[in-house]
Amino acid sequence: MSYTVAIVGRPNVGKSTFFNRLLEQRKAIVDDISGVTRDRQYGVTDWNGKSFNLIDTGGFVPRSEDIFEREIAKQVRIAMDEANAMVFMVDVATGITDLDESMADLLRRSKKPVYVVVNKVDNGTRELEATEFYSLGFDHTFFISSISGSGTGDLMDAIADDIPEQASEETLREDALPKFAIIGQPNVGKSSLLNALIGEERTIVSDVAGTTRDTIHTHYKLFQKEFMLIDTAGIRKKSKEKDDLEFYSIIRAIRAMDEADVCMIVLDAHKGITAQDITIFSLAARKGKGIVVLVNKWDLVEKETNTARDYEKTLKQKLAPFNDVPVLFISVKEKTRIFKAIELALEVYENKQRRVPTAALNEIMLKAVEKYHAPVVRGHSIKIKFITQLPTAVPSFAFFTNFPDDIKMPYKNYLENQLREHFSFTGVPIRIFFRKK
Repeated sequence: MSYTVAIVGRPNVGKSTFFNRLLEQRKAIVDDISGVTRDRQYGVTDWNGKSFNLIDTGGFVPRSEDIFEREIAKQVRIAMDEANAMVFMVDVATGITDLDESMADLLRRSKKPVYVVVNKVDNGTRELEATEFYSLGFDHTFFISSISGSGTGDLMDAIADDIPEQASEETLREDALPKFAIIGQPNVGKSSLLNALIGEERTIVSDVAGTTRDTIHTHYKLFQKEFMLIDTAGIRKKSKEKDDLEFYSIIRAIRAMDEADVCMIVLDAHKGITAQDITIFSLAARKGKGIVVLVNKWDLVEKETNTARDYEKTLKQKLAPFNDVPVLFISVKEKTRIFKAIELALEVYENKQRRVPTAALNEIMLKAVEKYHAPVVRGHSIKIKFITQLPTAVPSFAFFTNFPDDIKMPYKNYLENQLREHFSFTGVPIRIFFRKK
């Protein structure tokens, strides 16, 4: 079982800044508006040779009237259930507040280790003021400054000492699992798809577009299948973004793409594929990601005999030239074919890892070259003598030839189609390079 530490506390005490500092990256959105982190976020960090998961949670406001704050409180409770230990963050600048008291009350009832972390202690005066937090009555209290990082070492030492060796290894193993990102425009049903797959309220789902602002990681382990699911904020056109957070969320979705092995692009069956969806698709292809296209809300479409076939045909025409991708018609609401989506994503993941033996590659591809030669350029006939797969993350092939610069796009496309036909790279972009032999 991997080891997980949750960062909890009321809004605006610096939880996300601390989270980002430990992960050494801008993963959580940091802003001065309270309630920016709505869902819990995951990352993996290590200290003194021990690896553990870190969860950043939204600010805890018990008994709130605000729908988002109520949801945040629910998420904090789930994070506390999932975690092995809690970092309870408070702010020396404001002292102990009622919210801190409520939180402390909740944490005292939990049997798990709690580390009280007093943030923003960056001078002698504040160090004196921070001593009042001892009155909360927890064993471990640390004074730190998230922004400068002072004091975080002692806290991390204490956490690392409590982590069993085995849990640390398990955390690293999980980090190596296949990662699938669910991406698409706002309100196509990405979060609902995630919840339907794992059968629990893992993300806050509401009808408000843009509810999911951060990317969210979920470890999926059911039916002999195991992988990480990444749910992203909806990507939308730039014109509507008055809001900085919206902009951050788009960057976040693009980063989720970077982190993922396979992108599951969700479309709305009624709207069909829009220019924005095509942009998302080509971005994922350029980044060399595996791709599965899911057409959601298919239950609401009027159907005749060939509706699905014609729909898929139109879709693939718009995705050309790279349209060797699986297309699946699903309904998240009716739970139609959603598990098939996972099987497809796993198949595409396998295809992306595929290594073709050099002998087999040459035997088949040299025949394809014989069957249809590259056009003659300036009186030179182009000869391809040898093909090999390069050791890269995206399936890439080097064709050794006498005139590498003279091979044009149509012939390159022919070679790619031959590779796809014989070696099953469905859903995966292929890179082809011509080299001087």
